[in-house]
Amino acid sequence: MRNLANLCYQLDQTNKTNEKIALAKTFFETAPDDDKCWFLALVFDKRPKRPFSISFLKEWAAEFAQIESWLFEECYHTVGDLAETIALLLPEPDEEIEKSASEWIKLIISLEKMSELERKQAIQYAWSSLSKTSRFLFNKLLTGGLRIGISQQLAVRALAEATQTDINQIVHQLTGNWSPFNVSFQELINTSLKADISKPYPFCLAYPVENQIENLGDAKNWAIEWKWDGIRGQIIFRNRQLFIWSRGEELITEKFPELHLFTPCLPENTVLDGEILCFRNGKPLSFQSLQTRITRKNLTKKMIAEMPAVFMAYDVLEYKGEDIRNMPYSQRRKILENIALRMQSVPSWKLSESYIFENWNQVYDLRSQTRQQGAEGFMIKLLNSPYHQGRKKGGWWKWKLEPYSIDAILLYAQKGHGRRAGLYTDFTFGVWNGDEIVTFAKAYSGLTDEEFEEVNRFIRQNTLEQFGPVRTVKPELVFEIGFEGIAPSTRHKSGVAVRFPRILRWRKDKLPSQADTLETLKNLLNI
Repeated sequence: MRNLANLCYQLDQTNKTNEKIALAKTFFETAPDDDKCWFLALVFDKRPKRPFSISFLKEWAAEFAQIESWLFEECYHTVGDLAETIALLLPEPDEEIEKSASEWIKLIISLEKMSELERKQAIQYAWSSLSKTSRFLFNKLLTGGLRIGISQQLAVRALAEATQTDINQIVHQLTGNWSPFNVSFQELINTSLKADISKPYPFCLAYPVENQIENLGDAKNWAIEWKWDGIRGQIIFRNRQLFIWSRGEELITEKFPELHLFTPCLPENTVLDGEILCFRNGKPLSFQSLQTRITRKNLTKKMIAEMPAVFMAYDVLEYKGEDIRNMPYSQRRKILENIALRMQSVPSWKLSESYIFENWNQVYDLRSQTRQQGAEGFMIKLLNSPYHQGRKKGGWWKWKLEPYSIDAILLYAQKGHGRRAGLYTDFTFGVWNGDEIVTFAKAYSGLTDEEFEEVNRFIRQNTLEQFGPVRTVKPELVFEIGFEGIAPSTRHKSGVAVRFPRILRWRKDKLPSQADTLETLKNLLNI
């Protein structure tokens, strides 16, 4: 555990790519296999789920540290992170008990079936046995808030260098359904996992368009497709079995029974890439509809009828058992179109339209129809590009519309986490509804460090009420809030929910009375 905890700490202390690779490489060369396996699992988001509500942790930590609850709360509000607060407040152990990361994680998983007293005893035993650094990692795993300070791409590079293994092979091995509890480190870097018929391929990701679209060169070298706001997914059809994987490497086969209708028509041993959407009357429904389906444990017939799912196919990665990712996009597209002919009778199948234009002016003309199509913008794909893994510049680009925007009033503030733990950076915003201001969004990013400092001075001097870590402030500051989508919502007082809200700018030129209204916000629903 000490090796893994120290690595996580060191990675968090640097932002230099070469240093991160060197640290991870050294770890892969020297650490026990169990710890190496768990490090990869954490990097690839295969961490244990939180076993129980953490509401008691504050009480247990305050008792263990022998401080009053109010003092613990004050420390927590200052630090801004529960796992870090506990790690800092608790006394160093008399003697550190060295166990592997796997052993401590097994303890965390076992907490789910324990009584409250047994959980308390087990957690306090861990706190009394671990150093501050190891305790911080344990707490992060316990609370589910762990972020590893290295990207998947850099971790794979380090592993490839340390083991002298082909990087493409490693990426494929680490994709799909595996766990350190049932796979050894040696199996992860060898080819033994290829027998898993459900295994997806690493996703090809796009970069946002930079500068003018004309800088990409001749428009005739590019294919234009709509960019949809759904769940990126792969359909795996091997040995007459169908599997559905999300981009987050979650197996979601049972969430979309409509897509099981593919099995009689799809060619054997085929892997498709596309977007899962809720689609009705020829148009996609909001992402909120899709999210509702994903979060429900049991799908009812009514829900499926009201929010039917489709798979919008836009690429084929494996065809009749052959990996065709290195084929040019134009050739893969022809194969996909042949598959589409076999799928015409399947209502949950849709083929993403692909356009080739003579010039960029024609692309701009089509772009003006984006919102009518219910899309976010365009995917722009080089006709001779392979299906690369991860994010690489040059082959695939995404060109999204400018976000919706609303001028809103700051109402509530809460302290952030990480390097901004001492600052109020988590804001809630509202718009006018008659003489009342109703909240509609929270946003955490978009201001400079200097602006955050200035807003914080205002918050401290203009707090009206305080509820735990949340402050109600005088409704005097106006900000332009951008967001990608909007949908009706019964869960919010405003009656709407927005997608990916963020601060675009501080409107110092506007008075609170000049902020937008709920009517203006709701009018965006019809655009």
